[in-house]
Amino acid sequence: MKVLFVCVENAGRSQIAQALYERRGGEARSAGSKPAAELHEAVVEALEEIDADVSGRKPKALEREDVEWADLVVTMGCGDACPVIPGKRYLDWNLPDPAGLCLEEVRELRSVIDAKVSSLPI
Repeated sequence: MKVLFVCVENAGRSQIAQALYERRGGEARSAGSKPAAELHEAVVEALEEIDADVSGRKPKALEREDVEWADLVVTMGCGDACPVIPGKRYLDWNLPDPAGLCLEEVRELRSVIDAKVSSLPI
């Protein structure tokens, strides 16, 4: 299954989800409706702790092609900015934005996202 994870900045939640889904052996992309300049430092650090290196990734703008590519689109707070294509499966995860969170709070968010990602088919 090909999964697209989408949030606003593509600097936190969607990057964590993509890294964890790929770690499980799945095929994933992530994008943002208004991408930031770079990933949140605490997100990079929290993923490095579990040997998931995202330090070379840059936030990416959401494109219609990404949605068309995906079998499943998981949104995280991007609201109406996410294009809806008939026939696609969508899930919305109500998760806090990690912008400004300390490392411990990002670790907690990483655990929540890991549990959600673990429930997805590969």
